[in-house]
Amino acid sequence: MPHRFVAGFALMLGLLAACQPALNWREVRPAQSGAVALFPCKPDVEQRAGMGLVQCEAAGSRFALSWADTPDAAQAGAALKAMAQALAAKLGQPLPPAQPLQVAGMTPLPEAGQHRLGGDGAATRVAVFAHGGRVYQAVMSGARDDAPAWEAFIAGLRVEPAR
Repeated sequence: MPHRFVAGFALMLGLLAACQPALNWREVRPAQSGAVALFPCKPDVEQRAGMGLVQCEAAGSRFALSWADTPDAAQAGAALKAMAQALAAKLGQPLPPAQPLQVAGMTPLPEAGQHRLGGDGAATRVAVFAHGGRVYQAVMSGARDDAPAWEAFIAGLRVEPAR
């Protein structure tokens, strides 16, 4: 009888482990960022004066949110455009037209948007937005495109007013 109990218990644990989602979403509030984000894993945080990066890997994809302060809020639009173009150039791809992006608390700028980049067994999505003179870049990259994960990542972003 004890052997059946142990075997049944082991089977139950195996089934429970199989049901665990690969993405374990959690709210992250990186200090000094002014942003709140949902990440599917526990991210690492790197910060320096006026800039930072929060990133993690889950289910074969890397999720990242970076931010930087521009010297003047009037430069935010140009910085957003340059950030998206720099990532596309790094990947050796042209930057496709931006799709609309809405992040709660963002400053409405025509340069804010999201792009889907793909190629040689990799998929990258990038979104750029600003709040005043602070610019943000959200990125998801992996071997395959995961639209639901990207949508959850973007939907979980918001900018909060300074406290």
